[in-house]
Amino acid sequence: MRALTESHDRRRAAADALGLSFVRVKALRRLSLAPMTIRELADSLVTDAPYTTLVVDDLEARGLVARSVDPHDRRRRIVAVTPEGSRQAARAGAILDEPPAELAALPAADLAELERILTTLRPPSAARRPATDPGRRPAAPSTSPPRDGAGSGTARRRAR
Repeated sequence: MRALTESHDRRRAAADALGLSFVRVKALRRLSLAPMTIRELADSLVTDAPYTTLVVDDLEARGLVARSVDPHDRRRRIVAVTPEGSRQAARAGAILDEPPAELAALPAADLAELERILTTLRPPSAARRPATDPGRRPAAPSTSPPRDGAGSGTARRRAR
C-alpha cells in the first residue's frame, strides 16, 4: 500500500499545480466550502491563528480569498474565496480525487472488495463524511477554568 501512495503523491501534485504549499491548498479548499474567521480556519487546519493569518495573507495577495467585516460582530473578519479561489480549489480537488492508475485499472469486483475492506477500517466518524471532503473540524472544548467565577472583571472589582 505504501508503494502505491508514495508513487501517487496527489498532495504534491495539487500543491505544484497551484503553486502553493499544501497547507494553503487545504485552507483554500476549506474556505471554498464556507466562509469562516481566521480562528475557525485555524481550528480546521489545526494550526495557530498567527500562522493561519500568514496563510490567508498569501492567499489574499494572490487574489484567491478576500476578507470582509462580519456583519454580526464588526470586530471580526470573515475570509471567503474569490471566484478565482473557487476555481483553484476545484482544480485542487480534481487532482486530489484522481485515483492512482493502478487502482483505476482494477476490475470492478476488486474495487468493490477494496472499498468494503477500507470501509471496515475507517473510524465511525469518518464514515459520515466523504473522503474527499476536507470538512471542518469541530472546535475543541475549552479546558481553561472559568475566570473569577463570574467570568468578568466584576468579581475582581467587588473583591477590592
